[in-house]
Amino acid sequence: MKRQSIIKPILLSAVLATSTVGLSGCGYNSLQAQDEQVTASWSEVVNQYQRRTDLVPNLVEVVKQYAEQEQEVFTQVAAARSQAGGITVTPELLNDPEAMERYAEAQAQMTGALSRLMAVSERYPELKSDALFQDLQAQLEGTENRIAVARNRYIQEVQGYNTTVRQFPTNITAKVFGMDAKPNFTVADEEAISTAPTVNFGDN
Repeated sequence: MKRQSIIKPILLSAVLATSTVGLSGCGYNSLQAQDEQVTASWSEVVNQYQRRTDLVPNLVEVVKQYAEQEQEVFTQVAAARSQAGGITVTPELLNDPEAMERYAEAQAQMTGALSRLMAVSERYPELKSDALFQDLQAQLEGTENRIAVARNRYIQEVQGYNTTVRQFPTNITAKVFGMDAKPNFTVADEEAISTAPTVNFGDN
């Protein structure tokens, strides 16, 4: 009995060790690590977009002090902000191409609305010289740069993950564990993903 009680734990340890080596060799651990990296990178994208969204109310209030008649622009900004904020960002979104497209489109509309809002400053010199407005526009410019960097990093992480999912022999492991290729973040101008944008608020 004692001999059997000793042998069983040894066999169990051997099976576990073999399984661990097998999973590692077939790329399972790499797939898991890359999947986690994709999720982390996406969180940073969302974080930077949220930072931009949070700047909008203060920015609009400052502009309103000098340009109350620009109601159409304010309405567009409010609608874009509402639409961008109305999309619930869940882990499942990363595996849903249609949801990703809706999110990207909402953020593109927010970008366009903010561009129109900032263009208003060209017609109001007093607004351009307002210290709070200058601070907000600097924050917005920095946020846009961080968005571009975070988005580009996410795209690269998804590319790496998708490559692993499709390559042999890890494609077999991915299929067994239901790990499909992820939809990537797309933008209207694909060149925008390679470099941070130059944001010009008419100071030149």
